[in-house]
Amino acid sequence: MLPSNAGRACEWTMAKFVLAGKADCPYYAKAELLADVLQRNLPDFHIHKICVQPSDWQSWLEDTCASNGWTHSSCPLVWRELVDRGGKGMLLGGFNDFLEHAQGYYGLTSDMNSDMMLKISAENQQTKELCMKEEVHRLKSLRPLHIWISSALNPICYSLIPHLFTPGLFPGLPLFSLHLMDTCGSEEMMQGLKMETEDLTLPQLHEVTVHSDQTQAFQEAHFIIFLDDLQPICESNSEPDDKDHMVSRVAECFCCYGQLIEANAQKDVRVMVAGDSFINLKCSLLIENAPSVDPHNFVAMTTQLENEARTQLAQKFSVKTADIIHVVVWGNISGSFHVDLQRAEVLRYDGAIRGPDGFSQRVMEMIYDWKWLERDFMSLVHKHRATISSKTNKSTAISSTNGIMTILRAWNNGTSPEEVFSMGVLSTGEFGIPAGLVFSMPVSFRDGCWTVRSDVTVTDELRVKLDACADELKMEKDVAARILKKDE
Repeated sequence: MLPSNAGRACEWTMAKFVLAGKADCPYYAKAELLADVLQRNLPDFHIHKICVQPSDWQSWLEDTCASNGWTHSSCPLVWRELVDRGGKGMLLGGFNDFLEHAQGYYGLTSDMNSDMMLKISAENQQTKELCMKEEVHRLKSLRPLHIWISSALNPICYSLIPHLFTPGLFPGLPLFSLHLMDTCGSEEMMQGLKMETEDLTLPQLHEVTVHSDQTQAFQEAHFIIFLDDLQPICESNSEPDDKDHMVSRVAECFCCYGQLIEANAQKDVRVMVAGDSFINLKCSLLIENAPSVDPHNFVAMTTQLENEARTQLAQKFSVKTADIIHVVVWGNISGSFHVDLQRAEVLRYDGAIRGPDGFSQRVMEMIYDWKWLERDFMSLVHKHRATISSKTNKSTAISSTNGIMTILRAWNNGTSPEEVFSMGVLSTGEFGIPAGLVFSMPVSFRDGCWTVRSDVTVTDELRVKLDACADELKMEKDVAARILKKDE
């Protein structure tokens, strides 16, 4: 029975108190028992308890006091909340302050002996550890898909993030953990990107983490998307990096990335490399340095380049870009490549021959300006991306995002056997291309896997072009290998 003077503290009994302490602290146990007695006997007295692991207590206490402007150094910590939990608080103090408050306002005291204090504190510690184990088990049972994006401050990432959660892109996987890494970006910018991503309020987004170093890179990764494009380093009164220097920087960076994939990622991880420079070489270095991961799980994104070639043809035929199909890009995606039109077709072309929906005609049979095709076409394709960037002062984020999404949809869901994609994959000697090179070639997708098309004819003219592309890729690999060997 509470004494009659309990009503003296009406304004206090309407308040909510917070009791925080170390799980193994006897005084936290004693304060907890006293708070339970008050809550049982006073309908308007509410207590919220925060039990903290001993190893985390000091940092938690310092952060809490700093955020509220308090000074307190012992366990437990008691404060009164002036609004609901999480609102502004008024510091009461430690155990003695709480006990004095209970005696003065409610006429209650605590007569718990030392043995009982120790027993309850041990029980608190066991309960806290059990709760933590249950939380770990709960998080494991969620089994989110872990997606990592490297160079997350690249404008492409801002365009890509909302599209990654398109329904059906990853069938049967309701939850995603998105991990954003940028080793060259500021922590503040990374936190801003995290906040903006969380503001999407996507129900399937389990968590967003940001990483400005490589310490925990690619932990538990199921998908990794590389957007890294190393910028030239120019010192005062010096020329920009030459190609060998750029290759050296790429080799150092992506060898490290490959080793981190080998150490930290899931063994069935899927990896896509996108960007504007040394795409094939980057993919090759990742494969070499992650030997336990199936090389079929590494691809270099050619789709953006393929679409840029289709755009040039569409403008020539006065049709939509989507009306140009079956264009194939061979070779070094960001270097020497060849656009192969031997299978290419045009739909809805306003020419002498018309047909029903789906009727198509061979591009090589319908083209009339052979000089344009032989002289200007490849030049226009090479310059297309730079032309866009010069007009917008930005990277081509939208078209790059579209290319990434096209491959992700096909890889995860499969497509029609007739549909052909250009993609950088590890050669095993197909079409006479040297084995061990990551080379853009025609592929198709089925049941979550890609296969190289075997129904493609390599003419003598095409053979010459493929050999030139292969020579350039071999030279890049040789330069990278020489530099890495010298650094050993």
